Amino acid sequence: MGAVSAANRSVVVIGGGPGGYEAALGAAQLGAEVTVVERSGMGGAAVLTDCVPSKALIATADFMERFSAARRIGVHFDGDEVRGDQGVTAHIADVNARIMELAQAQSRDIVERLESAGVEIVQGAGRLLGGGQVEVVQGVGAVASGEEPAPHGADRDSGESLVLEADLILVATGARPRVMDTAVPDGERILTWQQIWDLTELPEHLIVIGSGVTGAELAHSYLGLGCAVTLISSRDRVLPGEDADAANVVEEVFRRRGMAVLNRSRAGGVRRDGNGVVVTLEDGREVTGSHALLAVGSIPNTTDMGLEEAGVRVSRSGHIEVDRVSRTSVAGVYAAGDCTGVFPLASVAAMQGRIAVAHALGDAVAPLSLGKVSSNIFTDPEIATVGVSQADIDEGRVDARSVMLPLTKNPRAKMQNVQDGFVKLFARSGSHTIVGGVVVAPRASELIFPIALAVANRLNVDQFSSTFTVYPSMSGSLAEAARQLHEIAD
Repeated sequence: MGAVSAANRSVVVIGGGPGGYEAALGAAQLGAEVTVVERSGMGGAAVLTDCVPSKALIATADFMERFSAARRIGVHFDGDEVRGDQGVTAHIADVNARIMELAQAQSRDIVERLESAGVEIVQGAGRLLGGGQVEVVQGVGAVASGEEPAPHGADRDSGESLVLEADLILVATGARPRVMDTAVPDGERILTWQQIWDLTELPEHLIVIGSGVTGAELAHSYLGLGCAVTLISSRDRVLPGEDADAANVVEEVFRRRGMAVLNRSRAGGVRRDGNGVVVTLEDGREVTGSHALLAVGSIPNTTDMGLEEAGVRVSRSGHIEVDRVSRTSVAGVYAAGDCTGVFPLASVAAMQGRIAVAHALGDAVAPLSLGKVSSNIFTDPEIATVGVSQADIDEGRVDARSVMLPLTKNPRAKMQNVQDGFVKLFARSGSHTIVGGVVVAPRASELIFPIALAVANRLNVDQFSSTFTVYPSMSGSLAEAARQLHEIAD
């Protein structure tokens, strides 16, 4: 299909996160008149309180870890022998101030991109009225980092409202932290991941409840910043939804660096105790610390938005039901991002948004393919994955072979003092097509890209391994894994 024009078509996007602003840019490029409704700040939680801030915090912790590892590569600092350490400390108020500045700068960059593309931005809370209409309650205040965000459909009596007419409506309102009735956040000692940016002192002992991606990443961060950390996991291991080999490496690193990991331990509640907290486990044990961080999942921002009244189907969990081109059950209404529960990644939200406007406005589009999505967990080492999993192979859902190579044999890894990690490739039996992979390494988020290209373009192990790699490099292990899969195939 050639270039299309959506001139005189009106698009209203509710939510300015990755799914919303990427959709707005795509619709504007096609010539549509686009309005974005955002209640808190452009970029949404991903930019302001979640993805961008947390990865910036992780980068700070990783920077400090370099000082801890300095002696292992022969680097010493003046006075080091006297002090017995590197004298490096994290001033969390300064760290958080820098992180919030970065988040605001990213938000401003998004605003500039949207405005330069001709997109109108309306501050307020959006609600579907049906018949292609969106009501916007203006005057709804922005949400501070330590404040629990309200549902996107705010009280219509709280400010002036206006009604927008739209040929296409995209709902991209994201999600917010799930909290426990027995562990109510107070923004001081009991915190969600959106409230930690107001801390002015580094926690003495942080108890992280939940060992999924968010819990593992933030536990790693605060451990690296110098906190005592206890990670409470209700499952047999941390990161229970990830590759088992990869999760075991990360848990071993956590324990080696001094983190207390309590597996098969479910938190029953959290209470304040003076200047500290007490976490009560369901088996009756108690864990005491200075702060508790709740990382027990998220809930979609879909309440009080008029979705059901407009006929939009919503699941029991509150997620908007969509198909592979982001359509809801109502013609002209699409949805993208964490409010759909498809795959809670900013990259997937952005792709859903772009697919939605392309489909609705008549541009060429391919349906969303989750089998090609690469994802990353920003622990140290990082865990990056794409395509089919080891569990898919072990449980017979995919007929494929695998090879795993430890990075301790890689020359570049030795030079960089990398002590943990591996690369793993999966190739389909018969055709030897690469169908997935796992990388556990520093900057695994970068190393996964060639495997993602191979999966997306259906390259076989010979095509992959015959491509030159730099020597020495981490990527050399990827090519070596492919060569070993060729040997297995023979």
